[in-house]
Amino acid sequence: MKITYIHHSAFCVEVNRKVLVFDYYDGKSSGDCIYDGSMPQFPEDTEMYVFSSHGHRDHFDMEVLKWSYRYKNIQYIFAKEIKKKLGNSALQRILPDIEVSEIKQKIHYMKPLERLEFPGVEVETLLSTDSGVAFLVTCEGKVFYHAGDLNWWHWEGESEEDNRYQEDTYKEQIGYLSEKHIDVAFVVLDPRQEKDMFLGMDYFIQHVKAEHIVPMHMWKQYGYISKYKDYLKDKNVAANIVEVSEENQVCLYI
Repeated sequence: MKITYIHHSAFCVEVNRKVLVFDYYDGKSSGDCIYDGSMPQFPEDTEMYVFSSHGHRDHFDMEVLKWSYRYKNIQYIFAKEIKKKLGNSALQRILPDIEVSEIKQKIHYMKPLERLEFPGVEVETLLSTDSGVAFLVTCEGKVFYHAGDLNWWHWEGESEEDNRYQEDTYKEQIGYLSEKHIDVAFVVLDPRQEKDMFLGMDYFIQHVKAEHIVPMHMWKQYGYISKYKDYLKDKNVAANIVEVSEENQVCLYI
């Protein structure tokens, strides 16, 4: 198993001969932060699964559909909300040399709390506290969780009602994972939340069994990972936190 941090919330996971790609975008379509990470290249016969948790510009890029020119064994698993962006005219504009009906067969839209199966790959979804879904993917006997924007978002200035919804919904959704054993979890740790940035990560660690936890959605402020590890009282748990420090970093190789 090899995991490459591309940038922001985008990761490439290699498990035997299968490749999983989560929340790829070109790194330049979000004005908040500019990235230069790039997608690794693989043999053309690679079995690839491309996941997009929702349609925000820092999590989804139509560019991924062009990968179908190179990889014939590719499948796209998108949050249902992305469907409204990909009508027939949009697909034809992006992929003028491929029949719309052909590419549609490779795109699978998922709502929260649904399950989808491919040979050797099982996908389950959770409801995001922001937009779209989070993914729980079992592949070649390994279990991966990618939060998308599912997080305990708490913002100063927001109403108590809104912040309570974030807390309650996050706890409910993470509860679905409490009996799971996850090999690698990609979990939000967003410095923009300031003093509340550890809320979601703390709750996840306390209620979910995960062998490796990779912080993401950090807007290049990677130093907070080591600060978080220092903050944790349980050093065994801290040892499970994977540190990323640059784009295109191989952050885990087992």
